[in-house]
Amino acid sequence: MQASATAEQDAPSARQQAVLDAVLGLMVEDGEQVTMDAVARRASCSKETLYKWFGDRDGLLTATVRWQASRVHAGHDAAQVLDGATLRERLQDFAVTWLEVITGPTSVALNRIAIAHAGSRKSNLGGIVLANGRFAIGERVKPVLEAGRAAGLLAFADSETAFRTFFGLVGRDIQIRLLLGETLDLDGAEIRRDAGRAVEQFLALYGRAKPDPNHQG
Repeated sequence: MQASATAEQDAPSARQQAVLDAVLGLMVEDGEQVTMDAVARRASCSKETLYKWFGDRDGLLTATVRWQASRVHAGHDAAQVLDGATLRERLQDFAVTWLEVITGPTSVALNRIAIAHAGSRKSNLGGIVLANGRFAIGERVKPVLEAGRAAGLLAFADSETAFRTFFGLVGRDIQIRLLLGETLDLDGAEIRRDAGRAVEQFLALYGRAKPDPNHQG
């Protein structure tokens, strides 16, 4: 399976974004109906255009997962020399946006379908979500952690282990509770508080930066 060069290498155009949003909308309504025919109808485009842009259904699903994952802010300005405030800001930005994404109905629907398909081997959606969601996000965040270590702000032996710790502190049990049907009404203020708490806990474990005196635990 090969997605088109446009879908793999470049940010999707506005028209392609509309198609990917149509896929996500179908997943929320009825994940089993995400066919090329259904997407073409929902997005008011031809199947030929879908195949031209995305290659095949797996290519379309890959582009969709990447589009959803792009809403998580991770890895920007990782090459710059970080100070304590900038590191904390980068970690907070990732934590807030990741929580916003995973608690939304779109990600809940997408992950439920991926889990079901992984169990039944109905499609490769589970692998696509892992590769282009969790694993790709990890590869974008780890350079930030490594930049923090290079600046003497963090101390860890393995960036993957450090990232997994941070990922767990941010997500806690929220995602599994949502996937199992619990209704969690998290507003923006609560998400920011949870994110800030996770950042401070991570820095307590791995950080050499001074605690934030303004943080409310």
